[in-house]
Amino acid sequence: MDFSYTTLHTILDHMFQMPLPVLEKLARPVIVYLVLVVLLRLFGKRELAQLNPFDLVVLLSLSNTVQNAIIGDDNSVSGGVIGAFGLLAINWLVARTLYRSPRLTKLLGGQPTVLIRNSKVDEKALKNESLTIEELMDVLHKQGFEGLHQVKNCTLEPNGTFYIEAADPSLDERRHSELLQKLETLGQELAVLRKAAEQP
Repeated sequence: MDFSYTTLHTILDHMFQMPLPVLEKLARPVIVYLVLVVLLRLFGKRELAQLNPFDLVVLLSLSNTVQNAIIGDDNSVSGGVIGAFGLLAINWLVARTLYRSPRLTKLLGGQPTVLIRNSKVDEKALKNESLTIEELMDVLHKQGFEGLHQVKNCTLEPNGTFYIEAADPSLDERRHSELLQKLETLGQELAVLRKAAEQP
């Protein structure tokens, strides 16, 4: 009985005893969270967009890189719970603050970047976001657009998503469509006249 109690006590001790103070456990995730937000803001939107495998590798590696900075030398359940609470709390606080302050939202979130305006690519905007024309075309193709002529505007949002506005049909395309409709109508009328002429 004594052995079982000692064993249980040891297990619980390993699970819940924290080698780090509670204040440090709360401070670590908060600091790492704020630093990551600033770094992602500085390095642009393409990491969030995950345009290629390299961007995905960066995001996946980030979590592993900052893991020790968040938890420190602590594998206890209590430490993990407190660290998770710290992350959720700072995220909730930032979300509430940004909700109440549109100005701060623009400052931290950044501005959307117009990549295509009136079916023309903004080369400077692409360069600022470290995007190639091939990556941009790949985004358009995934959204069902065959080429630039079908896109009026394309904007890279601060959260890494692309907003694409389809171009209205050109004047030539509208005329071509109207001509086809008129030919179809004329064909139907000729068929009716031919049928009427064949009847006795």
